Amino acid sequence: MTTLQALIFDVDGTLAETERDGHRVAFNQAFAAAGLPWHWSQGIYGVLLQVAGGKERIHFFIEKYAPPLPVGCDLDELIAEIHHAKTGYYAALLQSGQISLRPGIKRLINEARQQNIRLAIATTSRLENALALLETALAPDAPSWFEVIAAGDIVPRKKPAADIYHYVLDKMALAPQNCLVIEDTEHGLTAAQGADLTTVITVNDYTKRQNFAAAALVLNHLGKPDQPCQSLWGHPLTQPYFDLSVARSLVSLSEPPNLSCVAKRLRDSD
Repeated sequence: MTTLQALIFDVDGTLAETERDGHRVAFNQAFAAAGLPWHWSQGIYGVLLQVAGGKERIHFFIEKYAPPLPVGCDLDELIAEIHHAKTGYYAALLQSGQISLRPGIKRLINEARQQNIRLAIATTSRLENALALLETALAPDAPSWFEVIAAGDIVPRKKPAADIYHYVLDKMALAPQNCLVIEDTEHGLTAAQGADLTTVITVNDYTKRQNFAAAALVLNHLGKPDQPCQSLWGHPLTQPYFDLSVARSLVSLSEPPNLSCVAKRLRDSD
């Protein structure tokens, strides 16, 4: 029987609501500091999240919305400067404690450590941002809990390409059937599926209408004993939260579930 040996986590939107309450806010602060009359509303940011990577997101915004640009600016330099400033503002938001972990994340990570399940991170977020979140929302030494922290530009192609998951599997010398991924977006699911990884999705307001037909399980969050999660699709839960017993059952499944009505199930859950 296939056994669970590792959990691999995405960061933004999976570990915490960093997109809406962190990165978006920090981008707006960076725009204001640069004297740019740009503002990313929650609605606009939902559109921009179709693009992976902060610098790539700025470039997409400029192409799609044609905002006013400084006269004679070098576009690549401007994007790099904005993104660098945004990283500092995002770190400050984390340090202020304004961004907390999603329900059940800390519980599941602690359970994995207690039971010697290996941990890894696979994210398109900058390494500095991933480390700052782990250190402030989990514990100062939390980065050391993760055997591999694959982040940012460490691989040539970002999600939905599978590069970052292949990188993690190579570094950990693990077969995909011995791992479980926790993601929150269709791009993340596509990347994980490209590496043949079983994937659990925890949706948020930005991602709940995306196509998760290939996921083994779709939840609103991982849940806690006093804050039950809702199963939106996949392996049935007999308890109010996702834990290692559920994770083990998912990686040991010999056949995928019937996914024909996943889109309707997700719509009906709104």
